[in-house]
Amino acid sequence: MAAISRLILGANMAGWVDITESGLAPALSASDFTATRWPGGSTSDEYHWQTNASCNGGYIATNSTFDNFMHDVAQPANLDVAVTLDYGSNAACNAGGDPSEAAAWVAEAKTNAYGVKYWTVGNEEYGSWEYDLHSSPHDPTTYASALATGFYPQIKTADSNAQVGAVVEANSAWDSTVLTSAAYDFVELHYYAQAPGSENDQTLLTQGAPALTTEINTLKSELATAGHASTPIYVGEIGSVYGNPGKQSMSIVQGLYAGMVLGELMNDGVFRATWWLGFGGCNDASSGANFSSSLYGWQNFGGYMILSDGTPEYGCSNATAVPRGTPFPTARAYQLMSQVAQTGEHALGVTTASALSTVRAYAATHGSGYAVVLFNLDENNAHAVNVGVDAMTSGSGATITTYGKAQYDNSQQNVWTGPVSQSVGAWQHTVPVTLPPWSMNVVLLAP
Repeated sequence: MAAISRLILGANMAGWVDITESGLAPALSASDFTATRWPGGSTSDEYHWQTNASCNGGYIATNSTFDNFMHDVAQPANLDVAVTLDYGSNAACNAGGDPSEAAAWVAEAKTNAYGVKYWTVGNEEYGSWEYDLHSSPHDPTTYASALATGFYPQIKTADSNAQVGAVVEANSAWDSTVLTSAAYDFVELHYYAQAPGSENDQTLLTQGAPALTTEINTLKSELATAGHASTPIYVGEIGSVYGNPGKQSMSIVQGLYAGMVLGELMNDGVFRATWWLGFGGCNDASSGANFSSSLYGWQNFGGYMILSDGTPEYGCSNATAVPRGTPFPTARAYQLMSQVAQTGEHALGVTTASALSTVRAYAATHGSGYAVVLFNLDENNAHAVNVGVDAMTSGSGATITTYGKAQYDNSQQNVWTGPVSQSVGAWQHTVPVTLPPWSMNVVLLAP
């Protein structure tokens, strides 16, 4: 199947977080993140990098300049950086984005040898929630023309190696115009499985990840129709809920969903992806976020962050203290998938026995061996399975790494337990694996 890119193991960072705080880069490295996106979502269409200021009154941390971000986070953590350029506003805050301002940022990054390759013009410009001072805001024709006649040529002049991205919304009138008329090297898609307040654990586990592939396939079809079938797809934002995250965001349920999302991204051949959000932002019950007893979990806070901000969590004065950099379940999923999502390897097709209705599986080549990722979506029962590879009748051993409900449940006492591993000796035909309830299991098969 598709070639795998390790750049799918990414997490967004945002300018409202003080990125000079200690521990950010080590925590990102420890969870094996490889990529990031800056300066953060809708903020990008208000943000002016030269003054580190926002047009629309949005908060930008004083220390969170582009240079500080590169020096304090991106470079120490060895992260590949993508930047979202300001399409919504010019420096005077009285008109739409200025291509020359964007080109100057590209030139600055090149001068400083920051190695920033990917530059997307705007964030979710198809949406009315986005800050846009153009005379025709949120208009696909205006956007496409701005890329074709302004942003694209000026960025390429500043750095011929820069790759320019266009924002897309699959299955929309926006795409039918932009994909045909804009100039771009890649497209950037955002995906959230649920609306705030409608979170459902079983729906997220059984439908959330496959629905991403459906959306990507729609986008691939749109690109082919526009004559750009080979255009790379970057999933710039991924999450379980697009606003006001509650208790589900901290639970094993979102962690399992995240792991399956990464499996889908491997199968879909996506070249780059960044989860929303590495650090920053927190909700407690006073925010109106969903803390329903129907959702599994132990925390009195939720949030986009998948690594702890420390004490207190941003915006959560009543949140239980968690040491800065602690991986929450979603980050644990990234740790496990980092064993599998290796550049140069390929995704493999998987057949699962019909009796295993609660088991989801993904697989990939792994050097001279193979990697298989198994999800048990049964909350209460373990399942015994036998894992085999058609091209491999025996092996010298296997390693099984597990993260699941048993580890997450320790967080009820504010103990955030990591994955556990076990080794299996030489095997013939198949490897027996027991999948604990609600768990993610990476099986590495050695030849």
